[in-house]
Amino acid sequence: MKSLVAAVERLDPLTVAGRVAAVNGLLIEARGGLTRLAVGARAEIDRLGERPVAAEVVGFRDTRALLMPFGSVEGVAPGAEIRIEPQGSAVRPTKAWLGRIVDAFGHPIDGKGPLTQGLAAYPLRASPPSAHARARVGERLDLGVRAMNVFTTCCRGQRLGVFAGSGVGKSVLLSMLAKNADCDAVVVGLIGERGREVREFIEETLGEEGLKRAIVVVATSDEPALKRRQAAYMTMAIAEYLRDQDMEVLCLMDSVTRFAMAQREIGLAAGEPPTTKGYTPTVFTELPKLLERAGPGPIRPDGTRAGPITGIFTVLVDGDDHNEPIADAVRGILDGHIVMERAIAERGRFPAINVLKSISRTMPGCHNPQEREIVKNARQTLSAYANMEELIRIGAYRTGADPQVDRAIKLNPALEAFLGQDKDEVTSLSAGFERLHGILNSVAA
Repeated sequence: MKSLVAAVERLDPLTVAGRVAAVNGLLIEARGGLTRLAVGARAEIDRLGERPVAAEVVGFRDTRALLMPFGSVEGVAPGAEIRIEPQGSAVRPTKAWLGRIVDAFGHPIDGKGPLTQGLAAYPLRASPPSAHARARVGERLDLGVRAMNVFTTCCRGQRLGVFAGSGVGKSVLLSMLAKNADCDAVVVGLIGERGREVREFIEETLGEEGLKRAIVVVATSDEPALKRRQAAYMTMAIAEYLRDQDMEVLCLMDSVTRFAMAQREIGLAAGEPPTTKGYTPTVFTELPKLLERAGPGPIRPDGTRAGPITGIFTVLVDGDDHNEPIADAVRGILDGHIVMERAIAERGRFPAINVLKSISRTMPGCHNPQEREIVKNARQTLSAYANMEELIRIGAYRTGADPQVDRAIKLNPALEAFLGQDKDEVTSLSAGFERLHGILNSVAA
């Protein structure tokens, strides 16, 4: 009965309509009904011989509203009716969504039947919790991946970025985190993914066990920019619902770069001026609004705390340039970054994380003194080898010239084996430190 009452209350007795005035590329200009329109409002546009297409208001020009469709503009004709839905977009998730795959509208696409709708509506474009109402990051989160657990330790409610080029292993790393991380629920946003890879990621990489506690939001690369952008908002809205159920949530998004590209398409179509590498100003405005929604849960008026959203966002660096505009902007927003390098992947070590270039901003505060010493020792050893790597490979380094480098050469095979990890292998946080401590104090040292 409550669901029925909520559905009736959502009905708007007033229907406002406008008309299509012009179509320019992916942009539809509308006239009429402006008193009921605002940026972000939804509409439905009739098409000749086709089903109506959903659209969103992205701006205004003189006396006309500018809309972008969530589908194809084919069949949209001058004078076609536009029915305006003044309410902003929202989603009504429940815990029954766990184990399901949805699209950018929250509709199931896994063939398992309809989804239960919750009573509370969560706006897709919600504001992040205010800074003073937010708790601090919690205790350490066991991710199950040795290289990250030890060298870039993540706390509950922290936000990390995974920076890598295409084909370096981001998706496999995310699947390891989705399956092995110590949390209650996982929300995975696949933004702009290749259509072929979605089923592979869900069935092979994520697996049945990983999917049981996950909700996957999918928008493939062939879908309109508006839909790709909304998939990112949908991912965060679902994570916020689970957070409010006092669940510890791990939010994985692949990738933030494709979200930025979708926003760039929308901004350029709406007439925004391009800036660095063609990205429009709203791209750099929307990035913090999206990423800041993850983090420690807000403190409620009664003093209780909502669950944390630990966010891990991948950034597809353009041409392996880790200083390109989106990577640079995201790195400044997040609480740490994981750098994956093609050269490491090419020599067969996965995950291809360069631990010397990766950092977690909660370290070393989340380590005890012994763990801090282990990480410091390991970094010094890896750095000593990296500094002399070229000379060592060509045989120009003479043994005995530097005791620290000699030790690094002896320990390097064991350290490389420690940093590499099969996708089905799991190592706890404490076991990772114990193994690294054993390597650094081995007889070979």
